Amino acid sequence: MFALYCFGMLWITFGWFGQMRPFPFYSPGIMLLIFNRVQSHVPLKILSIEDGTVLKDFNHLLHRNKKVDFIEQFNEKLLVKQDNENLQILDVRNAELKEVSRTEFKTPSAFIFLYENQLFLTFRNRTVAVWNFRGELVTSFEDHLLWHPDCNTNNIYITSDQDLIISYCKADSDDHWMERNGKFCVLILLLTNGSQKTMTPCAGSINISNILTGKCLAKINAGNGSPKVDEYYSIDSSSKKQHHSYHMRNTVAEALEDITALFYDEERNEIYTGNRHGLVHVWSN
Repeated sequence: MFALYCFGMLWITFGWFGQMRPFPFYSPGIMLLIFNRVQSHVPLKILSIEDGTVLKDFNHLLHRNKKVDFIEQFNEKLLVKQDNENLQILDVRNAELKEVSRTEFKTPSAFIFLYENQLFLTFRNRTVAVWNFRGELVTSFEDHLLWHPDCNTNNIYITSDQDLIISYCKADSDDHWMERNGKFCVLILLLTNGSQKTMTPCAGSINISNILTGKCLAKINAGNGSPKVDEYYSIDSSSKKQHHSYHMRNTVAEALEDITALFYDEERNEIYTGNRHGLVHVWSN
């Protein structure tokens, strides 16, 4: 363990750590070390972050020949899930064990622990859910379908009060733009002969939802912007005729394409997004 203020070593521990996770997990003041699995169990240690003192040393029983999906720690709670098995929630203080049916709790791709509310978020197949440590589903979100199926947490922000979640999401099909093959057509080229050439970039939305109720409180989408028209002239080299065309675009929709990072400044009440083109946009009311 190193101190960031001086990069000096505070303490060191030894052991053959498991390969399920490359690093130990942290909760305020304590750290979980996961050792190599031994057939029917996995050795675990809980250490004090301050000085490395071993607070608890124990083995957690596992089902033989079943892959471990995850082992996560949240304060005194240990969450263990094996392939096609129930979720186990173990209280390491008194060894009390709760189980959640594998049909109710599917293995998520990511977690976010909410220390203020003693809850945790799970992300799976673009959906978000809130659970408590009794194994009960607290919240399902009414309008918060994430853009990335594998849960890119760079596009998710939880407020410091842990009451709001702000994410880059899939846009609704009833937005004010044409939908074709699941992509929103927001750029239309109007030619002088009356024909139209439609471009189909993908514009998502920024959704703000209440974590405890699941209600969508606000949304930024392509419908929030007004189209802008760019005028173009060209000359046909063979006929020497001038061609006139218009390029209709929506700058809000363009800013909502391919977002790769999202941050919310709680003091200024502004959302910052960055996209794959290297552009940063500021959203403010």
